[in-house]
Amino acid sequence: MNLKRIAISVFIFLMILSCEKEKKSIEISTEDYHNAVDKLTEVMIHDIFSPPVASRIYVYPNIAAYETLNQDNATYKSLSKQLNYLEINEVVKAEGINLKLASIIAYIDVAKELVFSRDKIEAYRDSLYTQWKKTNSSQFKYSKAYALGIADQIKAWMGADRYAETRTMPDYNIYTEDPSRWEPTPPAYMKGIEPHWNKLRPFVLDSAAQFKPTPHPKFSLEEGTPFYKELMDVFNLNNTIRANGDDSEEVAIARFWDCNPFVSVNKGHFMFAEKKITPGAHWIGICKIACKKTTSDFEKTVYAYTKTSVAIADAFISCWDEKYRSNLIRPETLINKHLDLEWAPILQTPPFPEYTSGHSVVSGASSEVLTEIFGDNFQFDDTTELPFGLPMRSFNSFRLAAQEAAVSRLYGGIHYRAAVEVGVDQGIAVGTLVNSKVSFLK
Repeated sequence: MNLKRIAISVFIFLMILSCEKEKKSIEISTEDYHNAVDKLTEVMIHDIFSPPVASRIYVYPNIAAYETLNQDNATYKSLSKQLNYLEINEVVKAEGINLKLASIIAYIDVAKELVFSRDKIEAYRDSLYTQWKKTNSSQFKYSKAYALGIADQIKAWMGADRYAETRTMPDYNIYTEDPSRWEPTPPAYMKGIEPHWNKLRPFVLDSAAQFKPTPHPKFSLEEGTPFYKELMDVFNLNNTIRANGDDSEEVAIARFWDCNPFVSVNKGHFMFAEKKITPGAHWIGICKIACKKTTSDFEKTVYAYTKTSVAIADAFISCWDEKYRSNLIRPETLINKHLDLEWAPILQTPPFPEYTSGHSVVSGASSEVLTEIFGDNFQFDDTTELPFGLPMRSFNSFRLAAQEAAVSRLYGGIHYRAAVEVGVDQGIAVGTLVNSKVSFLK
């Protein structure tokens, strides 16, 4: 009798083991990765991160996913010892690991460390974990162990980028008698955002000042001087655009590329923030559009997001280094003081110094890496702003989109022409460096 029971128990055990082995593999698609990126964007909008901080939030999860996927890939190279101070130690893979699954697990694990609403990321993670465990618990278990082994190394590297130290550094000092220095702008008169961003460790740049741009025109309110001409250019152009009405092409361009997460809305005695994506998030959205249009496979999709986010992150470090070096006053402040007290730009002025234009630098950098990945003359329909009530715009190349993004700041009345034109060149230099210095492909 005991032998019979033992035989039955062994049979049941073998059947369970056989069923476990025969469980289907967990299917992971490119859409799953897009969804993970979209979830992070959703949480960032909710938490209202500044554009520089948002760039940091995008880049580390993408690098974690990329490294998890490509430690020994036949096509793509590890970024270990290519990005500044990144060294990835080998993590042993269990037999039957699902690398696509592991890459998303690593992405989410790093992402949750970077946002305020960690619970939202964790709830998203837990729903996926439940689904994956039901499909194949062993594959999930081994993939998760490998993913966290890589993610922990990325988090340790992330923790040494000096971001934490900048949280305790002093605010920007607005008290000065220098008439050229930036001052907080209406309606919220917020303090300068991230005055110490240039202290962060770059990803590819040798230093934050590697592509220090040419100085802006010397400050002067004398008629006929280059700076005064730039000021009047903003004033007159915006007045002309307004006279043409809200349906003009210039207004459409300005609003499409606004991407200001600090827009303050006044209603009676209440003031609240109107939540929007950041400039970096817009270009992450364009990356998604390009991946989908080309039906890029999972590996190329992760590669495209990672390379684009690296370029965006270094573009912000480069741009913010100049912003708080030159500390240039915004057009709105000077126009209100010296030309028209009631004048207001078409777009709300963001809370940091003027030169160079952040959107111009980021757009220049993003367009260069996306062109390198997907090719020049890449036609695409940009639907990134549809969730925010703005219509689609179409472009014949990433570089043309970058040029429009840059000039939108002039149309919006928040930048002088030099910040736009020099800013694009600064961004192109950053993107070109990423293309030439970092080898993603073997």
